Amino acid sequence: MIDFQKIDLACKDEYNKYLQGSTERGCEYSLTNLYMWGRQKAAFLHGCLALFSQFQRKSVYPFPVGDGDVGAVLDAIIQDARERGLQCRLASMTAADCAVLEERYPGQFQFHPDRDSCDYIYNIEELAALPGRKFQRKRNHLNRFRQNHPQCRMVSITRELLPQVTAMAQQWYAQRMASDPNNDFLLEQKALNRAFAHWEELGLEGAVLMEDDRILAMAAGSFLDENTFDVHFEKALEDVDGAYAAINQAFSAHLQNKYPALRWLNREDDLGLPGLRKAKLSYCPDHLVVKFWANLLEEDDEH
Repeated sequence: MIDFQKIDLACKDEYNKYLQGSTERGCEYSLTNLYMWGRQKAAFLHGCLALFSQFQRKSVYPFPVGDGDVGAVLDAIIQDARERGLQCRLASMTAADCAVLEERYPGQFQFHPDRDSCDYIYNIEELAALPGRKFQRKRNHLNRFRQNHPQCRMVSITRELLPQVTAMAQQWYAQRMASDPNNDFLLEQKALNRAFAHWEELGLEGAVLMEDDRILAMAAGSFLDENTFDVHFEKALEDVDGAYAAINQAFSAHLQNKYPALRWLNREDDLGLPGLRKAKLSYCPDHLVVKFWANLLEEDDEH
């Protein structure tokens, strides 16, 4: 078997050597996400980074990354799955990855588009300025928020502010679970707590909207590569109309001013949730990171 190990932040520079070179890939290839969600393992193999993950209660292998012998890593992954008694399922694949897999194993994998996991990529200039007719409703919403909360200001998240941000997030989860008791937010809560506990180590940055001493909304993320910032979390109090629009615009403008070379915001996927998909589409993404998954057809499978 491949000697997969839990993500170790002591090796973050070595991980990032592979991950941050994967510029066209999605949020699964963020070291921050790999560490926060806690169910991912990694191995350095044949000059590549191989990953082993749990997703929707299934074991999957995100497509390996690196300039080494990807074919040898794929062979090792197939053997690893057999030794573990798992169906070999490769995930987080680009169209180019699918072509590589089909060329090496013609007719042996079945490919599936994964629309629910596609990341939404936005032009940071547009989210910061909300220009033109297509953002008219967003500007109206934002202006109403500013009229109702004229003293509200954006504050960068610091280590000293994290306890207050944590309290606001817990309030959000309590409100959401009360209104949607069938939804399980435990895993996300654990990820957020891990993020706060390792804020500096993970290179996280964030901001809150503060009215007097009350936090109305928060956003936090990290760099995927030099041109793309990944927004991992965005929360706003349920009883504050327009807070989501306000933190979205304020954090985008803050990042644009701080990092003039930054071009894209990755706001991750919609999990197939209709309301979340509608919200993400309403901000007019520039493009989606299109993803696929593939499962190995064993001899006893029907083709």
